[in-house]
Amino acid sequence: ISACLVGSEMCIRDRFIILNQYMFSQNNMKKRILKVFLFFLVLVLGIYLYSPDISVSELKKTYANQHSQFIEIDGMNVHYRVEGEGQTIVLLHGTGASLHTWDKWTDELKKTFRVIRLDLPAYGLTGPHPEKKYSLSDYSSFLNSFVESLDIDNFILSGNSLGGAIAWYYASEYKNKVKLLSLLDPGGLYNKDKQSPLVFRLARAPGINKILRYVTPRFFIKNTLKEVYFDKTKLTDKKIDTYRDLILRENNRESFINRSNSKPVDHTKRLKLITAPTQILWGNEDEWIPVQNAKFFSETITNNRVDIMYETGHIPMEERPYESLELFLNLSLIHI
Repeated sequence: ISACLVGSEMCIRDRFIILNQYMFSQNNMKKRILKVFLFFLVLVLGIYLYSPDISVSELKKTYANQHSQFIEIDGMNVHYRVEGEGQTIVLLHGTGASLHTWDKWTDELKKTFRVIRLDLPAYGLTGPHPEKKYSLSDYSSFLNSFVESLDIDNFILSGNSLGGAIAWYYASEYKNKVKLLSLLDPGGLYNKDKQSPLVFRLARAPGINKILRYVTPRFFIKNTLKEVYFDKTKLTDKKIDTYRDLILRENNRESFINRSNSKPVDHTKRLKLITAPTQILWGNEDEWIPVQNAKFFSETITNNRVDIMYETGHIPMEERPYESLELFLNLSLIHI
């Protein structure tokens, strides 16, 4: 009887072991199937969302016109446009943008001004700097080479976002060259308590930034642009396509990632060196750079005027071009 009981226990144990082994093998099989499924899902999504670079020659067909010119500076073929006659004004765009961000301003300004706008290094048709020089001092040096190449000496300088940061840095370095300074939601003041916009965080994330280099779907560009517009209805399909096409310019995405990963340097002590009359114009609904920064600029720059635009986001010259231009022209009438 004892042997029978022992045998029965062994029999039950053996069956339990066999059952566990079967369940284990089934689980392994499910995991393998899931991994294969996920692999093919990622592969299909990658193929579907893959965004190849667009060549400069192809982009020129759409984004260069009769006013477009190109000049060799620091190993780059810099795209710029000159329109109108009169007092020279140089317009600098922001991150991810191009000279097209100033279209509406230019249409009006060229009636009485000589308007010069350009695609900054890392953006638009100009593309990457061969030595990856993207600090504010690098951009300032580049801008000086550019204006000297065009024999521009005393001019009005206006910039938005990154372009605004370059503008005020340049005005602090080349004080005798800038007649009037207009800053629209300028960068260069780092808010430690404010999180960077998503696109910058992704560009800094190891691994993810490698994906961003090759996967940049249109809906991603659209959602990013929605962050800089207060009135989303003003964001047109044409505007989205322009941004996306020029972001896909060969190697521009790599340049954006490189610039995003550079260590920020605080140059704001230079603001007190600015002597040109300065306009500080800000959209009060700016989600990227808080309107509160306007106070710092106003308290630091000696001769300034602050204009706050309500129901306006990060790029006033695009979202509300005529209202923002009127504010600039009001200032220019006083100082020119």
